[in-house]
Amino acid sequence: MNTILDQILTAKRKEILERKSLYPIKLLEKSIYYESAPLSLKKYLCRPELSGIIAEFKRKSPSKGDINPYAEVERTTIGYMQSGASALSVLTDETFFGGKNEDLITARKFNFCPILRKDFVIDEYQIIEAKSIGADAVLLIASALSANEINRFGKLASSLGMEVLLEIHNEKELEKVTDEQFLVGVNNRNLQLMETNLETAFKLVEKLPKAMIKIAESGLKQPDTIVQLKSAGYQGFLIGELFMQKSRPEKACQQFIQAIKKIENQTIQNHV
Repeated sequence: MNTILDQILTAKRKEILERKSLYPIKLLEKSIYYESAPLSLKKYLCRPELSGIIAEFKRKSPSKGDINPYAEVERTTIGYMQSGASALSVLTDETFFGGKNEDLITARKFNFCPILRKDFVIDEYQIIEAKSIGADAVLLIASALSANEINRFGKLASSLGMEVLLEIHNEKELEKVTDEQFLVGVNNRNLQLMETNLETAFKLVEKLPKAMIKIAESGLKQPDTIVQLKSAGYQGFLIGELFMQKSRPEKACQQFIQAIKKIENQTIQNHV
């Protein structure tokens, strides 16, 4: 069965070969960002004055098609952070998500916060590339990688000062969560069928180490869901589509975070 994930990985292998010839590692290592110290996504997600929201910049997706193809990186990402987001996620896959490395570079230029490079990492080259464009963390997708690859890529990212968000989708992939230094993202979207089920997040959180930083991903549309997920043990919430489908994603983010705070304040008052 040739799934969307299979198609993406096939295209990614070709893309990496081309990028390696155009931008060799020695060139990437000369980037102004290569020697700078990355910011900690873990620390920002645990800051009590922030929301835990990782606000994502995403122009399109394989399941939805165009979402917001003309959104401006500068205005949107600055707005996200001014709204109280804890961090940014920037899609850099062009073929399937309409992103590019320059989007992350622009976000880095205008924001002092952790930035996750959201892409399909299948080669060490991409981790070095992520560092060269100013990323603080990289995404590793358990369903696309072997346990050995996850371990190898994780060590390389760590040696460059970056953190790793390891994304899992089901109980079987829990076996690949071997490094306690990883942040773990539970994606409610099945990458084979592209269907979303929020129960995935609530079911898998109980099976992860309590001390591990946990991030819920996909299908997060209601502020009260975020409050429930916080109670269940999540510190981070990756949201892109909900914001990006609005003409002003940053405004949608602001309203969403305000709604979360309102629910949390009401809950506190009810217990006083």
